[in-house]
Amino acid sequence: MTPFDIARSYIGTTEGPGPENNPAIMEMYGSVGHDWVEHDSVAWCAAFVGHCLEKAGIRSTRKLTARSYLDWGAPVKTADAQQGDIGIIPRGRLSWQGHVFFIDRIEGAWVWGLGGNQGDAVNIKRYPVAKLLGVRRASHIAPEVTLSVEAVQRRLKTLGYHEVGIIDGIVGPRTRAAILAFRNDNSLPLVPIIDVVMAEALEDAGPRAITPARASGAPKDSRIVAASNAQVGLGVMGAAGSIGSQIAPALVEAEQARDMAGRAFSLLGLEDWLTIALPWIGAAVFLAVVVYALRSRAARIDDHRMGKTP
Repeated sequence: MTPFDIARSYIGTTEGPGPENNPAIMEMYGSVGHDWVEHDSVAWCAAFVGHCLEKAGIRSTRKLTARSYLDWGAPVKTADAQQGDIGIIPRGRLSWQGHVFFIDRIEGAWVWGLGGNQGDAVNIKRYPVAKLLGVRRASHIAPEVTLSVEAVQRRLKTLGYHEVGIIDGIVGPRTRAAILAFRNDNSLPLVPIIDVVMAEALEDAGPRAITPARASGAPKDSRIVAASNAQVGLGVMGAAGSIGSQIAPALVEAEQARDMAGRAFSLLGLEDWLTIALPWIGAAVFLAVVVYALRSRAARIDDHRMGKTP
Protein backbone atom coordinates (compact mmCIF):
# COMPACT_ATOMS: atom_id res chain seq x y z
CA MET A 1 0.00 0.00 0.00
CA THR A 2 1.09 3.54 -0.68
CA PRO A 3 1.32 6.11 2.13
CA PHE A 4 -1.81 7.76 0.69
CA ASP A 5 -3.72 4.45 0.76
CA ILE A 6 -2.66 3.94 4.37
CA ALA A 7 -3.69 7.50 5.24
CA ARG A 8 -7.09 6.95 3.63
CA SER A 9 -7.66 3.88 5.82
CA TYR A 10 -7.52 6.13 8.91
CA ILE A 11 -10.31 8.48 7.79
CA GLY A 12 -12.72 8.88 10.69
CA THR A 13 -10.09 8.36 13.39
CA THR A 14 -10.59 10.95 16.15
CA GLU A 15 -8.95 11.92 19.39
CA GLY A 16 -10.21 10.14 22.48
CA PRO A 17 -13.15 11.68 24.31
CA GLY A 18 -12.28 13.87 27.25
CA PRO A 19 -9.07 12.83 29.01
CA GLU A 20 -8.94 9.48 27.20
CA ASN A 21 -6.40 8.84 24.44
CA ASN A 22 -7.03 7.05 21.17
CA PRO A 23 -4.51 4.15 20.99
CA ALA A 24 -4.30 4.53 17.19
CA ILE A 25 -3.08 8.10 17.53
CA MET A 26 -0.69 7.19 20.36
CA GLU A 27 0.77 4.55 18.05
CA MET A 28 1.44 7.27 15.45
CA TYR A 29 3.64 9.16 17.90
CA GLY A 30 5.57 6.00 18.73
CA SER A 31 6.09 4.94 15.12
CA VAL A 32 8.04 8.15 14.43
CA GLY A 33 10.12 7.90 17.59
CA HIS A 34 8.06 9.97 20.03
CA ASP A 35 6.55 7.42 22.37
CA TRP A 36 7.20 9.88 25.19
CA VAL A 37 4.04 11.75 24.18
CA GLU A 38 1.38 11.08 26.82
CA HIS A 39 -1.77 12.59 25.31
CA ASP A 40 -3.32 12.64 21.85
CA SER A 41 -4.02 16.33 22.28
CA VAL A 42 -0.39 17.04 21.29
CA ALA A 43 -0.37 18.28 17.67
CA TRP A 44 -0.26 15.12 15.59
CA CYS A 45 -0.55 16.10 11.91
CA ALA A 46 3.18 15.42 11.35
CA ALA A 47 2.97 12.21 13.40
CA PHE A 48 0.10 11.07 11.17
CA VAL A 49 1.98 11.77 7.91
CA GLY A 50 5.17 10.21 9.29
CA HIS A 51 3.30 7.13 10.52
CA CYS A 52 1.75 6.52 7.09
CA LEU A 53 5.12 6.95 5.38
CA GLU A 54 6.88 4.59 7.79
CA LYS A 55 4.17 1.93 7.43
CA ALA A 56 4.72 2.10 3.66
CA GLY A 57 8.47 1.56 4.17
CA ILE A 58 9.47 5.17 3.50
CA ARG A 59 11.51 7.07 6.08
CA SER A 60 9.76 10.16 7.38
CA THR A 61 11.34 13.19 9.03
CA ARG A 62 10.50 11.53 12.35
CA LYS A 63 9.66 14.95 13.75
CA LEU A 64 6.44 16.36 15.14
CA THR A 65 6.85 19.71 13.41
CA ALA A 66 4.89 20.09 10.16
CA ARG A 67 7.49 22.37 8.58
CA SER A 68 10.15 19.66 8.88
CA TYR A 69 8.60 18.29 5.68
CA LEU A 70 9.70 21.37 3.75
CA ASP A 71 13.14 19.71 3.56
CA TRP A 72 11.89 16.15 3.03
CA GLY A 73 11.81 14.30 -0.29
CA ALA A 74 11.98 16.21 -3.56
CA PRO A 75 10.36 19.58 -4.23
CA VAL A 76 7.42 19.65 -6.65
CA LYS A 77 5.84 22.67 -8.31
CA THR A 78 2.27 23.27 -7.18
CA ALA A 79 1.08 22.98 -10.79
CA ASP A 80 2.65 19.50 -10.98
CA ALA A 81 1.30 18.22 -7.66
CA GLN A 82 -0.23 14.76 -7.69
CA GLN A 83 -2.43 12.81 -5.34
CA GLY A 84 -0.25 11.46 -2.54
CA ASP A 85 2.23 14.34 -2.57
CA ILE A 86 2.72 16.13 0.73
CA GLY A 87 1.55 19.71 1.24
CA ILE A 88 2.66 22.10 3.96
CA ILE A 89 0.82 25.28 4.98
CA PRO A 90 1.30 27.75 7.84
CA ARG A 91 -0.70 27.39 11.02
CA GLY A 92 -0.52 29.49 14.15
CA ARG A 93 1.27 32.76 14.71
CA LEU A 94 4.84 31.49 15.14
CA SER A 95 7.19 30.97 12.20
CA TRP A 96 7.89 27.34 13.11
CA GLN A 97 4.24 26.34 13.27
CA GLY A 98 2.46 24.70 10.38
CA HIS A 99 0.22 21.94 9.14
CA VAL A 100 1.11 19.00 6.90
CA PHE A 101 -1.13 16.64 4.92
CA PHE A 102 -1.33 14.37 1.89
CA ILE A 103 -2.71 16.12 -1.17
CA ASP A 104 -5.93 14.52 -2.37
CA ARG A 105 -6.52 16.90 -5.27
CA ILE A 106 -6.24 20.51 -6.36
CA GLU A 107 -9.27 22.21 -7.85
CA GLY A 108 -8.94 25.84 -8.86
CA ALA A 109 -7.92 27.92 -5.88
CA TRP A 110 -8.33 25.05 -3.40
CA VAL A 111 -6.14 22.15 -2.34
CA TRP A 112 -7.89 19.23 -0.68
CA GLY A 113 -5.74 17.70 2.04
CA LEU A 114 -6.03 14.29 3.67
CA GLY A 115 -4.51 14.82 7.08
CA GLY A 116 -4.56 14.15 10.76
CA ASN A 117 -5.44 16.60 13.51
CA GLN A 118 -7.85 18.36 11.16
CA GLY A 119 -10.59 19.25 13.61
CA ASP A 120 -9.07 16.62 15.97
CA ALA A 121 -9.64 13.89 13.38
CA VAL A 122 -8.37 12.29 10.15
CA ASN A 123 -10.39 13.64 7.25
CA ILE A 124 -10.18 15.51 3.96
CA LYS A 125 -10.34 19.26 4.26
CA ARG A 126 -9.78 22.06 1.79
CA TYR A 127 -7.26 24.90 2.08
CA PRO A 128 -6.38 27.82 -0.21
CA VAL A 129 -3.69 26.85 -2.71
CA ALA A 130 -2.11 30.25 -2.09
CA LYS A 131 -1.26 29.13 1.44
CA LEU A 132 0.95 26.23 0.31
CA LEU A 133 4.49 26.74 1.59
CA GLY A 134 5.69 23.77 -0.41
CA VAL A 135 4.82 20.48 -2.04
CA ARG A 136 7.11 17.48 -1.58
CA ARG A 137 7.26 14.02 -3.11
CA ALA A 138 8.85 10.80 -1.83
CA SER A 139 11.85 10.80 -4.14
CA HIS A 140 15.56 11.53 -4.21
CA ILE A 141 15.32 13.28 -7.58
CA ALA A 142 13.21 16.36 -8.27
CA PRO A 143 10.80 15.94 -11.22
CA GLU A 144 12.53 18.75 -13.15
CA VAL A 145 15.90 16.93 -13.12
CA THR A 146 16.68 14.96 -16.27
CA LEU A 147 19.82 13.25 -14.95
CA SER A 148 19.55 9.59 -14.00
CA VAL A 149 20.83 8.32 -10.66
CA GLU A 150 23.58 6.44 -12.52
CA ALA A 151 24.70 9.64 -14.24
CA VAL A 152 24.81 11.47 -10.91
CA GLN A 153 26.77 8.64 -9.28
CA ARG A 154 29.24 8.56 -12.16
CA ARG A 155 29.73 12.33 -12.04
CA LEU A 156 30.20 12.34 -8.27
CA LYS A 157 32.81 9.61 -8.53
CA THR A 158 34.64 11.47 -11.30
CA LEU A 159 34.76 14.55 -9.07
CA GLY A 160 36.31 12.53 -6.25
CA TYR A 161 33.28 11.64 -4.15
CA HIS A 162 34.17 7.99 -3.83
CA GLU A 163 31.63 7.46 -1.06
CA VAL A 164 29.29 6.56 -3.91
CA GLY A 165 30.73 3.06 -4.15
CA ILE A 166 29.23 0.93 -6.92
CA ILE A 167 27.36 2.76 -9.67
CA ASP A 168 24.05 0.91 -9.44
CA GLY A 169 21.34 3.52 -9.93
CA ILE A 170 20.19 3.19 -6.31
CA VAL A 171 20.26 6.07 -3.84
CA GLY A 172 21.47 4.02 -0.91
CA PRO A 173 23.37 5.11 2.22
CA ARG A 174 26.69 5.56 0.37
CA THR A 175 25.18 7.61 -2.45
CA ARG A 176 23.28 9.74 0.05
CA ALA A 177 26.56 10.38 1.88
CA ALA A 178 28.22 11.45 -1.38
CA ILE A 179 25.30 13.75 -2.23
CA LEU A 180 25.47 15.39 1.18
CA ALA A 181 29.26 15.75 0.95
CA PHE A 182 28.98 17.40 -2.47
CA ARG A 183 26.20 19.70 -1.33
CA ASN A 184 28.23 20.69 1.73
CA ASP A 185 31.33 21.45 -0.36
CA ASN A 186 29.24 23.58 -2.71
CA SER A 187 27.24 25.45 -0.05
CA LEU A 188 23.92 23.85 -1.00
CA PRO A 189 21.17 22.94 1.49
CA LEU A 190 22.08 19.71 3.27
CA VAL A 191 19.25 17.51 2.05
CA PRO A 192 19.88 14.14 0.35
CA ILE A 193 18.08 15.00 -2.89
CA ILE A 194 19.14 15.71 -6.45
CA ASP A 195 17.42 18.93 -7.42
CA VAL A 196 17.97 21.40 -10.25
CA VAL A 197 20.46 23.44 -8.24
CA MET A 198 22.57 20.36 -7.52
CA ALA A 199 22.37 19.16 -11.13
CA GLU A 200 23.68 22.53 -12.30
CA ALA A 201 26.41 22.49 -9.66
CA LEU A 202 27.49 18.99 -10.76
CA GLU A 203 27.93 20.26 -14.30
CA ASP A 204 30.14 23.20 -13.28
CA ALA A 205 31.99 21.74 -10.28
CA GLY A 206 35.71 21.04 -10.29
CA PRO A 207 37.43 18.04 -8.69
CA ARG A 208 36.94 17.61 -4.98
CA ALA A 209 39.61 19.37 -2.96
CA ILE A 210 41.92 17.14 -0.93
CA THR A 211 43.25 18.66 2.28
CA PRO A 212 47.07 18.91 2.58
CA ALA A 213 47.00 16.73 5.69
CA ARG A 214 45.18 13.96 3.83
CA ALA A 215 47.23 14.34 0.64
CA SER A 216 50.45 13.65 2.54
CA GLY A 217 49.07 11.39 5.24
CA ALA A 218 48.39 7.70 5.68
CA PRO A 219 45.31 5.81 6.87
CA LYS A 220 45.08 5.12 10.58
CA ASP A 221 44.38 1.65 11.92
CA SER A 222 44.40 0.19 8.41
CA ARG A 223 44.42 -3.62 8.45
CA ILE A 224 45.83 -3.66 4.91
CA VAL A 225 48.80 -1.49 5.88
CA ALA A 226 49.38 -3.52 9.05
CA ALA A 227 49.23 -6.83 7.15
CA SER A 228 51.55 -5.47 4.46
CA ASN A 229 54.09 -4.35 7.05
CA ALA A 230 53.96 -7.78 8.66
CA GLN A 231 54.48 -9.47 5.29
CA VAL A 232 57.44 -7.24 4.55
CA GLY A 233 59.06 -8.12 7.87
CA LEU A 234 58.47 -11.85 7.48
CA GLY A 235 59.58 -11.77 3.87
CA VAL A 236 62.87 -10.08 4.70
CA MET A 237 63.52 -12.53 7.53
CA GLY A 238 62.66 -15.49 5.32
CA ALA A 239 64.90 -14.30 2.49
CA ALA A 240 67.81 -13.79 4.85
CA GLY A 241 67.27 -17.19 6.41
CA SER A 242 67.11 -18.91 3.03
CA ILE A 243 70.47 -17.54 2.05
CA GLY A 244 72.11 -17.86 5.48
CA SER A 245 74.27 -20.81 6.39
CA GLN A 246 71.80 -21.79 9.11
CA ILE A 247 69.41 -23.15 6.49
CA ALA A 248 72.00 -25.35 4.83
CA PRO A 249 71.72 -28.32 7.25
CA ALA A 250 67.97 -28.35 6.82
CA LEU A 251 68.39 -28.46 3.07
CA VAL A 252 70.81 -31.40 3.34
CA GLU A 253 68.37 -33.29 5.57
CA ALA A 254 65.56 -32.58 3.19
CA GLU A 255 67.66 -33.92 0.36
CA GLN A 256 68.37 -37.07 2.27
CA ALA A 257 64.68 -37.62 2.87
CA ARG A 258 64.31 -38.80 -0.74
CA ASP A 259 60.84 -37.40 -1.34
CA MET A 260 59.32 -37.32 -4.80
CA ALA A 261 60.97 -34.06 -5.80
CA GLY A 262 64.35 -35.22 -4.49
CA ARG A 263 64.20 -38.55 -6.33
CA ALA A 264 63.26 -36.82 -9.55
CA PHE A 265 66.28 -34.52 -9.32
CA SER A 266 68.46 -37.49 -8.40
CA LEU A 267 67.39 -39.43 -11.47
CA LEU A 268 68.17 -36.43 -13.61
CA GLY A 269 71.56 -35.97 -12.00
CA LEU A 270 70.65 -32.53 -10.62
CA GLU A 271 71.29 -33.19 -6.93
CA ASP A 272 74.20 -30.80 -6.71
CA TRP A 273 72.30 -28.12 -8.58
CA LEU A 274 69.26 -28.53 -6.29
CA THR A 275 71.34 -28.06 -3.14
CA ILE A 276 72.80 -24.86 -4.52
CA ALA A 277 69.61 -23.48 -6.05
CA LEU A 278 67.06 -24.13 -3.32
CA PRO A 279 68.23 -21.35 -0.97
CA TRP A 280 68.09 -18.86 -3.84
CA ILE A 281 64.67 -20.09 -4.94
CA GLY A 282 63.41 -19.65 -1.38
CA ALA A 283 64.93 -16.19 -1.19
CA ALA A 284 63.27 -15.23 -4.48
CA VAL A 285 59.89 -16.36 -3.18
CA PHE A 286 60.26 -14.34 0.00
CA LEU A 287 61.43 -11.29 -1.93
CA ALA A 288 58.39 -11.59 -4.21
CA VAL A 289 56.21 -11.55 -1.09
CA VAL A 290 58.00 -8.39 0.06
CA VAL A 291 57.48 -6.66 -3.29
CA TYR A 292 53.78 -7.59 -3.38
CA ALA A 293 53.28 -6.38 0.20
CA LEU A 294 55.02 -3.08 -0.55
CA ARG A 295 52.82 -2.54 -3.60
CA SER A 296 49.65 -3.31 -1.59
CA ARG A 297 50.73 -0.90 1.10
CA ALA A 298 51.50 1.85 -1.42
CA ALA A 299 48.15 1.35 -3.20
CA ARG A 300 46.26 1.61 0.10
CA ILE A 301 48.05 4.82 1.03
CA ASP A 302 47.46 6.28 -2.45
CA ASP A 303 43.72 5.52 -2.17
CA HIS A 304 43.68 7.32 1.17
CA ARG A 305 45.51 10.37 -0.16
CA MET A 306 43.22 10.57 -3.19
CA GLY A 307 40.12 10.34 -1.00
CA LYS A 308 38.98 6.98 -2.33
CA THR A 309 39.01 5.40 1.12
CA PRO A 310 38.79 6.66 4.73
